[in-house]
Formats: sequence, C-alpha cells, structure tokens
Amino acid sequence: MTNLSTIQPVTHDLGAFKVRRVLPSPGRVMVGPFIFVDEFGPATIPAGQAMDVRPHPHIGLATVTWLFEGAILHRDSLGSVATIQPGQVNLMTAGQGIVHSERGLPEQREQAKPMFGMQTWLALPDGLEDADPAFESLADLPLIEDSCVSARVIMGTLWGKTAPTTQHAPTIYAEINLAPGGSLPIDAEADERAVMLVAGEASIDGVELAPYTLNVLAPGIAMKLGSTLGGRVMLLGGGAFATPRHVWWNFVHSRRDAINQAKRDWETGQFPLVPGDSDEFIPLPAIPLTNSD
Repeated sequence: MTNLSTIQPVTHDLGAFKVRRVLPSPGRVMVGPFIFVDEFGPATIPAGQAMDVRPHPHIGLATVTWLFEGAILHRDSLGSVATIQPGQVNLMTAGQGIVHSERGLPEQREQAKPMFGMQTWLALPDGLEDADPAFESLADLPLIEDSCVSARVIMGTLWGKTAPTTQHAPTIYAEINLAPGGSLPIDAEADERAVMLVAGEASIDGVELAPYTLNVLAPGIAMKLGSTLGGRVMLLGGGAFATPRHVWWNFVHSRRDAINQAKRDWETGQFPLVPGDSDEFIPLPAIPLTNSD
C-alpha cells in the first residue's frame, strides 16, 4: 500500500508559457490551507511580449507568489508596488476584497526573459475570511543547507527554522533543491502535506515523483525525500480545515452568498481600483476555469 495519492495537473497553454494546475481538483479541493496551486514555466517569453495579468479581484484568500526565474511587477488596490524576484515571497491577503495586477517589467518588454515559478492561494480560516486586505514582501527567509541539500522555508516552521512570513492558519511551504545523492526528511507534524517535483528527478520513500504532479502524503507518517540525479521539489501543506471552502473564479469563501456578492460587486464596479494600473481589467467570466462546486 502506497503512502502517496497523486493529483495530475490540468495544463493551460498561454502561448508564451504553460500553466499547470493541481488544486482545486475534482477529487480534492485543499491540502492544509492551500486551495489553489499553479506551476508555470519554465519558459522564455519572447521580446515584445510579457506576462500581462490585468487587474482582477480576490476575496477570502491570501495569494503567495514564488519565482525560480524571472521577475513580475505587482500592483494592488492598497497602493502596493513590488518587483517579485526569485528568493522573495510575496503574500497578498485579500480578506474582504482586493484587486491586483501582475505584469512583466516595462524595462524588459523588448528583450527575451525567463519565467518559472509557483502561484498558490491559501484559504483564510474561519474568523479571518473578511479581514482587512494586506500585502507583504519578504526576502530574509531561512535556508537549511548541507553538501547535498538546500531548502528555503517560505512559510511556517520546518527543520527547526521558522519563516517570518505571516501565517493566517498553520502553514508549511518550502523549496527544496537536492544535489545528486541528496536526501531530506519530511516530518509528520503538519496535518496535511504534499510535494511537487518541478525540475530534475526525485523520489519519496523510494517512489519516483512524476514532474508537476501533486503527491499528497499520508498523514502522520514521517517520510524521506531523495534524489539520485538532482532535483527541485516544492513542499506544501498545513493544518486541515474543519469548514469546507467554495471556489469560484478568484473568490474563495465558506459562504456561497459571499462569493455571489463579490461577483455582483465586480460587475458593478464596487471593488477599488489599482493605482497606476486602472485602465484595464479582467471581466467576470461566464464559466470560470477555477470552480470547486
């Protein structure tokens, strides 16, 4: 009997790069607080093109952007402006409502540039779903190293190190880079855990990991991540939610009426604008690509 269950990605080809989505999936909506997990790239965006995600709204969640390669310009309705770069976590808490855009850097538009990273959403726990929106960007994150392993703790406490990133609910999130022959224990403290191979080769307890597949680990069992040839693996999870969450487009909430109100508010222009990026927006879709119901 295996201690893994797997979720295959759904791939969306955006032209300049591909996005692979594993959560929410028909068989599973969440792993800990993670309710949306996208991996994008690796790719080279041609000169004259850029990532151009126009302003769009969120409620009831926190977005976590993590890059391996490339750079993204973040703007939001709080007035936050940040250049997202590798090694830096950007946490945007939507709460009762926020609007943001993610675009390529203007100075890089006319040159080819790499793009490779993770976009994840964390559902906000009961009592914080309608909190005030907030944004933080942190680069001083704990690094665990030996001769064959480098692990960056993005959120939570792992291997005796704690990231300074705000946690709204118990969360673990890390980027693990294994040199050939490297290994690392995956402890069992978190209620729910999963790993995704994003480059190279790796296995957990001897089971080979397929690229971009989310491998959900059985609870309560310490396991060992290793690599023969070298690889990069994302570890994510945290505390299990007792109250179910609904997902519709960019909205997450325990109450469908809150999501329906957000739909109306976006259609009628009730959300705030993004300073410096208010001329465009993504309209409410008739049928969203992200829908848990």
